[in-house]
Amino acid sequence: MTEHYNQTRKRKAEFIKPINTLKAKVGSGGLSEDILNRAQELLENNTVDFQPLAEMYLTSLMKGIEQAKEAGVDADKEHTISAMLYPGMQLKANGGMFHYALVSQMADKLIQYLEVIDEADIEAVEIVLAFHTTIRAVVLGKIKGDGGPHGQNLLKALNDACMRYFEKNKGNIGTVIE
Repeated sequence: MTEHYNQTRKRKAEFIKPINTLKAKVGSGGLSEDILNRAQELLENNTVDFQPLAEMYLTSLMKGIEQAKEAGVDADKEHTISAMLYPGMQLKANGGMFHYALVSQMADKLIQYLEVIDEADIEAVEIVLAFHTTIRAVVLGKIKGDGGPHGQNLLKALNDACMRYFEKNKGNIGTVIE
């Protein structure tokens, strides 16, 4: 079992692989080297603006944050956390494709954090909000790549906030959910 932030994982973000009906129709066999090279070149030279897509996922993340803030005692903890986890996964997956490696790194840390928190209490949600604000600033600032030393300092600050949360809540860590 892997650990994030020195905590045992309580849930696992999973990508659901849909049935590939096209592959079922044409069969398998792979792609030619030429097609793979052209696809790689297209990804590397991608000039599509990431901001509209990122804003869509950031809006979804903010809805999850608001849902967590409004969640009552009887709210489904896993549903509340997954409402923040899914947009984080999308930001991680798409950041790299659009040359926003720092967004992918930050979203990865967010996912790791959400995989180990016991519940979305107010302190936990404030950290998710910090991730949201920072990722949004990177996207709006069009900071591509890893953001250099400044970007890595931002990533470290988010990581440190997560570590402080777990240090403060050391005795309140719940059971593992698999």
